[in-house]
Parts: sequence; structure tokens; C-alpha cells
Amino acid sequence: MKKKISILGATGSIGISALSIVDKKKFIFNVILLSSNKNFQIICKQINKYKPKYYLINDLKTYKKVKNKYKKSNVKILNSLDLNKKKIKSDITITAIPGIAGLSPTINILSKTKKILIANKESIICGWNLIKQKAKRSKTEIVPVDSEHYSIRELIKNNKIENIEKIYLTASGGPFLNLKISKFNKIKPKDALTHPK
Repeated sequence: MKKKISILGATGSIGISALSIVDKKKFIFNVILLSSNKNFQIICKQINKYKPKYYLINDLKTYKKVKNKYKKSNVKILNSLDLNKKKIKSDITITAIPGIAGLSPTINILSKTKKILIANKESIICGWNLIKQKAKRSKTEIVPVDSEHYSIRELIKNNKIENIEKIYLTASGGPFLNLKISKFNKIKPKDALTHPK
């Protein structure tokens, strides 16, 4: 029997990569739900190709445009507010909505999936206690797939936590990698947002 898969953030790089795996393993996966914000062209391509049961669109203007285009389709076009009303059940959900915007959808989908693959580190950092509590209640397995979190999980999984004194997490340094410490007091929020890719 095919695994039911949902992908939150389907038009981003992680979502598109996940769907490329689905393409290669069509006999394993059945796409149930995809979600996006406002990339109209990619949304339409994904609806035509994968024909998910649901396509959830956060941006209201894009949602209305897509809903109008697919009003005769079997794919149910939803706005993010509709998610809790639907009886969506997945075996695997990938959450790849970037930034803090990914926290609420991650929490909302936890009770609707057996396993959640979290590619959004901001959700883990900002809302770990909320995610952990809801996952425990829902009996949902959490698997971090962001490179740093996944690496830590793999390194410590066969060790007792009391035997670990410290974990060092490396980072790219972002936009402040080569900035002199003496200039840190002049940093503004807009400077932090110009993070290199």
C-alpha cells in the first residue's frame, strides 16, 4: 500500500526536491496534500501533475485565483484557515515553510500525520516545547531533516544523554561573518535580513 505524503512548502527548494523523490518512487508515495504561499505558476503545475486531494494556499489573492481556475477539479483548493476542518491523514508530512511562518502550520499538521519531517529549524528553535507536547499527544514521530539538527540526532542517538557534556553547532556566520566586533552595536534588523544564500 502506498504511503500518503503531505508537503508544506511544496514550491520551495525542499518541497521541489521532495517531489523529485516522489517522481522516482511513484509506486511508494501518494501525494495527499501540498501547500504553498503564492507561486501561482508552480502551484498550477503541481496541481496538474500530482493531483493531490488538497492544495492549501496561504496567500489569499493567490488562493482565490487558483480556486477559480480549478473550480471543476477534484483537487480541493483550501486557504490555510480551512486545514483544521478537514480529515486529512498522512503517513509522512514534510514541513518546509521557511522562517517563523512555518511554526503554526507545523503545529496544526501534527495531529494529522504519523511521521513529521521538519526541515524548518526556526520552528524547532522557537516552538520546540509546543511541537513536542502535541507530537506526544498525537503519537507523531518527529524527524529533523535540516542538516544541523539531523546530524546532531544521528550523532547522539546511540548515546546516553548524561554522557554528553556539550554540543557545538556550527553556523555560516550569516551577513556578519567578517564584520568587526566593534561594529556590532550599529547592526540594524535590515542588516540581519541580508543573509547570503
